[in-house]
Amino acid sequence: MEHDVRYSHKPVMVQSIDSLMEPGNESCVFVDATLGEGGYAHYFLEKYPQITYIGVDADFSILEKARQRLESFGGRVRLYNQWFTDFFSRYPHLDLPSPDCVLFDLGISRYHYEKSGRGFAFSVDERLDMRLNPDQKISAYDIINTFPEDKIADILIQYGEEKRFGRRIAWKIVQAREEKPINSTFELVKVINSAMPPSDRYKKRIHPATRCFQALRIAVNNELNNLETSLEYAFAVLKPDGRMGVVSYHSLEDRIVKRFFREKNKTCTCPENWPICQCKGQREVNLLTRKPVMADEGEISANPSSRSARLRVVRKLAKEEIE
Repeated sequence: MEHDVRYSHKPVMVQSIDSLMEPGNESCVFVDATLGEGGYAHYFLEKYPQITYIGVDADFSILEKARQRLESFGGRVRLYNQWFTDFFSRYPHLDLPSPDCVLFDLGISRYHYEKSGRGFAFSVDERLDMRLNPDQKISAYDIINTFPEDKIADILIQYGEEKRFGRRIAWKIVQAREEKPINSTFELVKVINSAMPPSDRYKKRIHPATRCFQALRIAVNNELNNLETSLEYAFAVLKPDGRMGVVSYHSLEDRIVKRFFREKNKTCTCPENWPICQCKGQREVNLLTRKPVMADEGEISANPSSRSARLRVVRKLAKEEIE
């Protein structure tokens, strides 16, 4: 897939998604739960003239970029400015057909890092914000400057997996904000660096602020709770024999997806200590990826953001396959 340089984000593993989700069937309805700048949408709409594409994004500004990019496809595209949790929970009440394909690409778009001005990147000095939807009540600024120390530490440890320095960083944050509010990304990075011993500050493979910024973004946007809820809602509206794919970028997301798909693949959901199955459960999916699909070296070289991407896909069993 040739990248359009007018747009910041380059979709990952497009060919693998195409192959596993098979959107080329007649009159396919494809729901892209994280539309972004419309990179996947443009590829599939151009390749499959019969496809209907439904794009969802919580960020109005990026949705408008996608709208302009996809306007040549006319009525084959329908766009919704909503959180995917809200969208899928309301799907049965919308005038929309059941989807044949549902795709979640959980990565934050490069647009947000490079052009949103909302403090997602620690490499640019911007006001602390990190809200995907600017109408949200709580921003990263609010967490850093108003949350109690133990709550900040919990966020850094739980969502950033900053187990070693999470509590020390939280303590340093509270110390710093007593003198003056921590307003910008660079101010926060300075505090994070001050909590790290020199050996960790300069020799770590990743930037010392990486985990903390990830943790704040997840907390601000309630990403993990939204994902857990949305997977269930999306699966419920997916057409029998339809396919659901999820691209995750860190272990916290991937664990949720793996667990959800594994539960849907179980024939029995009784407690392990029950001697006899009482639930008479049935598998609901066929796992199309027993292990996550990763980008190959060629794609990683061309698109470094694909390095951490993991793709999992399932097919929802038809009624006759379950009975």
